[in-house]
Amino acid sequence: MSETNKSDAPAVAQDTSTTGWRKYFGAPKDAGPAPIQAPPPRKQLAKLAQIFESSKRGWFWATDADLRLTYVSEHIAKRLGCSLGDMLGSSIKDLFNDELAEGSAGNRTTGLLLNTRSKFSNMEVRADYDGPEIWWAVSAQPDLNKDGEFVGYWGSGIDITTDRQSRDESSRLTHSDTLTGLSSRHKISQRLESALQAYKIAKRSCALIMIDLDRFKQVNDTLGHQAGDELLKQASQRLKRVAKDGWEVGRLGGDEFQVIIPDMDDRGELAEAAKKMISMISQPYTINGTRCVIGASVGLAIAPYDGITSEELTRSADLALYAAKNDGRGRYRFYSTELHSDAEDQRQLEDELRDALERGEIWLAYQPVVSARTNEISGFEALMRWEHPERGAISPGIFIPIAEEANLIVQLGEWALRKACEDAASWPGTARVAVNVSPIQFEHTALPQLVASALASSGLAPDRLELEITESVFLGEGSDIDQTFKALKKLGVRLALDDFGTGYSSLSYLKSAPFDKIKVDQSFVRDAAQPGNRNAAIITAIVSLAEALDMETTAEGIETLDTLDLIKKLRVSHIQGYVYSRPLHYDDIIEKLGEGNLTIKPSGPEMNRSDRKTLYRKVGIIHEDHRYEVTMRNLSMTGALIEGLNDVPKGAQFVLDFGEGQLAVATVRRSKGDKQGLQFEVPLISDGSDGLCTRTRVSPYVLAAAGMPLAALPSGHYPLVMNEEAANTSGKGFSLPAFTQSEAGGSVLRVA
Repeated sequence: MSETNKSDAPAVAQDTSTTGWRKYFGAPKDAGPAPIQAPPPRKQLAKLAQIFESSKRGWFWATDADLRLTYVSEHIAKRLGCSLGDMLGSSIKDLFNDELAEGSAGNRTTGLLLNTRSKFSNMEVRADYDGPEIWWAVSAQPDLNKDGEFVGYWGSGIDITTDRQSRDESSRLTHSDTLTGLSSRHKISQRLESALQAYKIAKRSCALIMIDLDRFKQVNDTLGHQAGDELLKQASQRLKRVAKDGWEVGRLGGDEFQVIIPDMDDRGELAEAAKKMISMISQPYTINGTRCVIGASVGLAIAPYDGITSEELTRSADLALYAAKNDGRGRYRFYSTELHSDAEDQRQLEDELRDALERGEIWLAYQPVVSARTNEISGFEALMRWEHPERGAISPGIFIPIAEEANLIVQLGEWALRKACEDAASWPGTARVAVNVSPIQFEHTALPQLVASALASSGLAPDRLELEITESVFLGEGSDIDQTFKALKKLGVRLALDDFGTGYSSLSYLKSAPFDKIKVDQSFVRDAAQPGNRNAAIITAIVSLAEALDMETTAEGIETLDTLDLIKKLRVSHIQGYVYSRPLHYDDIIEKLGEGNLTIKPSGPEMNRSDRKTLYRKVGIIHEDHRYEVTMRNLSMTGALIEGLNDVPKGAQFVLDFGEGQLAVATVRRSKGDKQGLQFEVPLISDGSDGLCTRTRVSPYVLAAAGMPLAALPSGHYPLVMNEEAANTSGKGFSLPAFTQSEAGGSVLRVA
């Protein structure tokens, strides 16, 4: 109990006699003689109060006009660990924790409520002392003299600690996920709803991240539900470690999670957060002594750009998550309006993929694998291709995830294995063929029998077949995995560990699995030759490890001569990439190998630059107070090539309007005729898939402030507000609302 004002309080002797109680419960002085047959009602009430007080189920208190205690039940003093004398004379306010009083009008604090000198009942207050939590329901009646002046309170209290703790626990269960301790679906939904309502008024941003665990179902099916629950607990703890102050992390149910990040619209920072979440969740787990690996897919949406209400923002983030999973899992995606059409395309492609193999639309291309020392072809990797009769070539990055989701990958994988063995058996020479085995294929215990059948029917020598297996097959170190490896090696085929180091790495793989080769993922190869890049050090470590284990290495995705030189210096044994050759048709391989010349001379750009992708897209260009429409011919993170404006001088600055209220400042670096090469002031960033996007966007609130009603903003494009001159002409140009560079951005640019 607080000591506030105690030294100034007069000594007050507590009267615990019946006479003392008569002050509050006794009969009036002028009361006549009571009937002999029954005690006076007031005296009876005082007696009942004493009995109630002695039972310790409740207590009484009284104050003077200055709210100093003149009476308090003795057992309360003992409960609080102090003497009755210490309590008397102290302020009643010191007895209660000065917090919002539940049940009071307007949720006023306890002190303010007592200062009103008015009646109250069942006000829930917490005892202010150093000890276990105590809660009371307190009621009080003001004591007035004959002139109506306040002379004190008299009141009572009931211990509600048990009920309060029960309610708090019930509330905790409602607001907390019982398994993981994260916010529950109910709480995080309420949090998002209230945040967006407040942020809409304040014109603030809010990011929403949806997370889905990849391959979690396999853990449940393989190791059991108890192991699945333990995995969810551990994954939740990792998410909490990634989250910063102010973030709200919740579990929606199953293996779905949600993160609310207030005041965040920088997609560069959000991308880093998403990548960190994916990386943290993807690290190996130990469950009941068994090691297992999962992954994560992430979808991101930002208010007010991608939705203003909680329903809109959740739907946008969910659609982005769906796109990330369809992109191959283990990825993140930002929401864009075109994802609606992408989702419909996915469903249509799934239907068409079911019959694509039968219609002869699926075929295999073969990319040479070249010896880094001699530049000679040592083998080919079989790459599945889909030539759609109407859409043309469809990227494997699109249709392979669809095949996995639709349970078509086993059928396609078997066809690819048999076809690759058949083709390789007909090649001149002894060049190997490498075939990718999906984790779903690897789970089938019949895989060794399938490989044996493919070798037997084609006549291909086993040592000419190389099976590429990703680290994600190591869901758990069970006997089934070991038996599959042993059976495959018994057949005499070679095994390669594909995409090594991309998030699921463990040296125990290399200790237990009989691999012949490690493939260095192209994410480490890319930009390895750039100054200050750490990728070269990582590649050096991988090569040293492989050499110590007597394994070969292959570096993928090499396109430039400077990267090739570096990779050779790092002692990588084999090279694969455009610097030697793009994937070839079967007929081209027959011709190449038939000539007997297996040497390929490397060729390509001298140095690496940002990937520049060819496209044909209409975009807006804003210069001073005019807006023009031009055609974008190619695009990279750092610049673009446009055509449609004549004789533009070098150094001119433009603002590119990519739609959806998103802008990017660019400077003309090259100009010839109607074509200009632009350099972005702020580089674009990856959208987590094959697209590019700018870090930030012009808020719809800014556009609304410029004259456009917020509710009227169209979903696909935010046209700039016309200036007065343009409004009176035939659309000569558009004015640009004032914005700082931090407000400039660009929409998600989906480029093939």
